[in-house]
Amino acid sequence: MDVASALRRLDVAARPPRLEGGDVFYVVHDAPIGTLVLAATREGTLVACSYDAEEAVTARLAAHLSPRVLREPQRLDEARRQIDAYVTGRRRAFDVPASPVLATPFARRVLGELARVPYGSTTTYQAIARAIGAPRASRAVGHALGANPLCIVLPCHRVLRTDGSLGGYAGGLAAKRRLLDLEGVA
Repeated sequence: MDVASALRRLDVAARPPRLEGGDVFYVVHDAPIGTLVLAATREGTLVACSYDAEEAVTARLAAHLSPRVLREPQRLDEARRQIDAYVTGRRRAFDVPASPVLATPFARRVLGELARVPYGSTTTYQAIARAIGAPRASRAVGHALGANPLCIVLPCHRVLRTDGSLGGYAGGLAAKRRLLDLEGVA
């Protein structure tokens, strides 16, 4: 299931589920765009692709999904391959199963709208705020995107300020510019 489908099926009002008895697996991946922490459930659903520090991501996974967070790189080989292919221009979309279960209910609404922005296109924080029915929530949209648990896979780098400037990005503005350049966004 792709991310857009997962978002449509996810109850946006629900708190993140706790995977009782389920393990979460992670790896620290030195991608061509920076160091990322990737995490997936036992079933292989990607739940994190983050520029945050390993300790912060694993603590969040333990608190919200499962107390058993295990470092097991081979479980995330396909996600790593797809991310590397994407950031080197050999892939335009992801087909690893992914779900933003770590996102807040508001952030899930934002991410659902973000999932509609196609490769090579951009939108604005304000446009997303309007699309989710919260026209004065541009700043809150920015915060939600800053906490995007699936950076790159859910392409928050495609969101700009209303004036066309970059705004922020968890991986830094140089990474955001590089991703936009890769997608051919002027």
